[in-house]
Amino acid sequence: MSAPAPPSTGAFPSPPGGFAPAPPPATRRNVELLLLGLAALITTVSLVLVEASQEQAITWEIAKLGAAYLALFGVAHLAVRRFAAFADPLLLPIAALLNGLGLVVIHRVDLAQAQDAAFANLPIPSPDANQQVLWTGLGMVVFMGLLIALRDYRSLARYSYTVGLAGLVALALPALLPDRYSMVNGAKIWIRLPGFSVQPGEFAKIALIVFFAGVLVSKRDLFTGAGKHVFGMELPRMRDMGPVLLVWVVSVGVLVVEKDLGTSLLIFATVLCMLYVATERVGWVAVGLVLLAIGFVFAYNAFGHVRVRTATWLHPFDDYSSTGYQISQSLFGLATGGLAGTGLGSGNPSKVPFAKTDFIIAAIGEELGLIGLTVILLLFCIFSVRGIRTALAIRDSFGKLLASGLAFTIAIQVFVVVGGVTKLIPLTGLTTPFMSYGGSSLLANYVLLGVLIKISDAARRPAPARKRAEPIADASTQMLRKVEGGAA
Repeated sequence: MSAPAPPSTGAFPSPPGGFAPAPPPATRRNVELLLLGLAALITTVSLVLVEASQEQAITWEIAKLGAAYLALFGVAHLAVRRFAAFADPLLLPIAALLNGLGLVVIHRVDLAQAQDAAFANLPIPSPDANQQVLWTGLGMVVFMGLLIALRDYRSLARYSYTVGLAGLVALALPALLPDRYSMVNGAKIWIRLPGFSVQPGEFAKIALIVFFAGVLVSKRDLFTGAGKHVFGMELPRMRDMGPVLLVWVVSVGVLVVEKDLGTSLLIFATVLCMLYVATERVGWVAVGLVLLAIGFVFAYNAFGHVRVRTATWLHPFDDYSSTGYQISQSLFGLATGGLAGTGLGSGNPSKVPFAKTDFIIAAIGEELGLIGLTVILLLFCIFSVRGIRTALAIRDSFGKLLASGLAFTIAIQVFVVVGGVTKLIPLTGLTTPFMSYGGSSLLANYVLLGVLIKISDAARRPAPARKRAEPIADASTQMLRKVEGGAA
């Protein structure tokens, strides 16, 4: 008869030689490099299609441009591999692809404008695509510098009030300057000096996100106090609404003084989203929407440019040759593109005013159609979702609010831009992130990307292994000699 099996102790038996060491955690940097190569390939092929459609000579210069583009983002990839090894592998490739497609559309509009100038016997304007390439290179320098300098994103929390003050100063500075130094197309949002111009509001929105994330963490009790219950919602107490009213006043001030509806709406909507993330209370959103409606009614009744923009939104064809020309041409371009588009290089994007900046979405919709425009919107959607996923994964409250604010501001900006171009909401003058022509917007977006990648690296980085205490069963023992005590 066989011997009975020994009783189970509940412990997994150790194999001979012990367990193998755990494999190192995957950083997914090779996936990022592969996606960057795919983004460079798509950009290069798109440039070839534009040149072929315009009957331009296809030379090795396009291949060199694609190789230079890949090298530029390859260096950025090396910086991420060195200073943010565990960051999300999709963020940088999506930004690279959006930037590359924006560069293709800008080059396409450059060719169309040169052709129109040649037909009209006018001087051919200098191409903006070359300048955009330079801005992209500078954006990479700023991006890599931020990865190196910002060792821990949590250090921003210590300077949140200083950063917020700098953001408010940057936001208000154009309003204090004379019109010749700050006004472009009716909006006082620029600082224009000889040989240099910058739009400080692009950087101010990031500074204000950092500031408000710090305030929500340090003053959390102020926003979570119990208030009245109305229609199943817990409304905030009146004495706790000071910060929201301050943001509302700043937003209305930007709309009134600088005539910048886009930045005003973007700042206020982003703060509302961050408030909801911090408190999980719908009451703050309801109060914010009421304040937004009050601000719009006030601005509509007090300022003529708001009434004009609203009338243009509702009835764009009533004044087609003047205020309604931009949105009308945008709608014509989108209708011409239809489902599949006219093809890269085969449309008339130059017929839409500001096709390189405010209306670049209309140019994309005309030549790539609804299918191509949907792909662009999905890329932005994935970027924002990965940012929100980073916010869910990070462990500290400041990182959660900062990551969610950065992700929401991209999503809200794209919604406002596309909504204005398609006549869903009034035009705001915002630019499409990573795609529109302009140095201020591109640099600010790469700053945003750098901060988000640092937070993503901290969220995905495995926790340091703790040194386990030696089990009591494995502890070394020592024999002690018994001392016999004698009677005194």
